[in-house]
Amino acid sequence: MNPIFHALFQKSRYLTNCLNEVLKQHNLYSSQWTILYCLHSHGPMTLTQIWRYLNVEAPSITRAITRLETLGWVLRIDGEDKREKIVTLSPYAEENLPAITKTILAFEEEMVGTLTVEEQQQFLTLLGKMKG
Repeated sequence: MNPIFHALFQKSRYLTNCLNEVLKQHNLYSSQWTILYCLHSHGPMTLTQIWRYLNVEAPSITRAITRLETLGWVLRIDGEDKREKIVTLSPYAEENLPAITKTILAFEEEMVGTLTVEEQQQFLTLLGKMKG
């Protein structure tokens, strides 16, 4: 077995658990944050666009969006086709995004702060070379 995969999976789990701990202060989980960040970066999207972009199964995204909607983070509006729902950030999310972003940036710096800018770029380049 190639040790790269084990190391990637272990580091991914570790980062997710740490991020979940950091996001508790905002009453969010990392999976919810990825959706909020996606909407912030790309603007309103359909459920299909979100699950395709995040490479997550549709039912998982639907459940997460329903939860985010209940918590007041997102709104669902009708698309051109009545069956299509567009998901957008709520005013509450827009108001709270700067504080969450500050938390995320501090977390990211803590996680990669020991890497030089060149090492970070090299890491991204190597990840980009992997299939997928």
